[in-house]
Amino acid sequence: MVDQENGAREKGKKRTEFTTIAQGGDQKGLPRKRFYRARAHSNPLSDSHFPVPNNPSECDWREHFPAFFKDATSKAENCNCVNEELQTEDRSSENEAIIPSSQADLKVRFADVGCGFGGLLVKLSIHFPDKLMVGMELRDKVSEYVKERIHALRVKHPGQYENISCLRTNAMKYLPNYFEKGQLEKMFFLFPDPHFKEKNHRRRIISQTLLAEYAYILAVGGIIYTITDVEELGEWMKSNLDAHPLFEPVPEEELAKDPCVELLSVATEEGQKVARNSGETFRAIYRRIGSSA
Repeated sequence: MVDQENGAREKGKKRTEFTTIAQGGDQKGLPRKRFYRARAHSNPLSDSHFPVPNNPSECDWREHFPAFFKDATSKAENCNCVNEELQTEDRSSENEAIIPSSQADLKVRFADVGCGFGGLLVKLSIHFPDKLMVGMELRDKVSEYVKERIHALRVKHPGQYENISCLRTNAMKYLPNYFEKGQLEKMFFLFPDPHFKEKNHRRRIISQTLLAEYAYILAVGGIIYTITDVEELGEWMKSNLDAHPLFEPVPEEELAKDPCVELLSVATEEGQKVARNSGETFRAIYRRIGSSA
C-alpha cells in the first residue's frame, strides 16, 4: 500500500514538473509520452464532446499562433498610421489601405489528420517556417500531449515552432467547419487506423465520400500524402484516390524533390517503429486537380 502511495506521489510530482515546463518554468525538457498514453485509435463515428466552430469564419486561430498574429497586428497598426498621414496630405484622393504582406497568409495551409504525438508537425515546422499548420487528433490525452510539446518547444527555442498547433477534433466530421474552400495546400494521413474488419471499413479516413470533402478544402495543386504499413490498406487508399476524378498521382520525379516525402516514414512514432522492425510501407501521394467541367 505504501509503495502504491509513493508511486502515485512520484507520478504526480513528475506531471507537475512537466506542466511547469510547458507553462514556461525554469526546467528544460519536454512532456513524457507515458503520462499521456491512450488507446491506439478511437472510433471516429462515436459522439465526442468538444467545441466545434459552426464555420471557418468562427475559428479563431490567434490563440494557436499568437506570435504570427501579434506580428501582423503590429504591422497593420503601423500601416494604418501611414494611411492616416497620406489621407491628411491629400484628402481628395482615395488611398487604398496598405496591408502587410504577412497578413495576407494568416491561414492554416497544412493539416496533419490524426497527428498522433506531433512528430510530423515538429519536423514540418522547421522545413516550412512561414506556413501555418495544424494537427488534428481525436484522442484527448494525445492532443493534450501535442499541445504541451509545442508549448515546451516554444519556451526552449524562442522564435521557433510558432507556426504549429494542435486541435482536438474529429476530422471525419468537422473539416469544413475549420477550413474554407481551397484553403489547404497539403494534407497528411500517416499510418491511419486500418479498421481491418469489413464492417468497419466505413471508418477509414480515405473513402470516396471523404475525398470529396478533402477536394473541397484543398487548393488546386494541393497534395494529399498517405502512408501505411498495412498493404491492404495501402491498396485501399490508392484505389480510392485513383477512382476520384479530382486527384491524380504525383510523378516520382517530383516526389524525389519533395522534402515532405522523406518525413512520411521517419517523423512519426509509428513510422520509426516500422523502421526499427524493418517493416515495409506503402504510400500514395496525389495532387488535387481542377474539374474538367
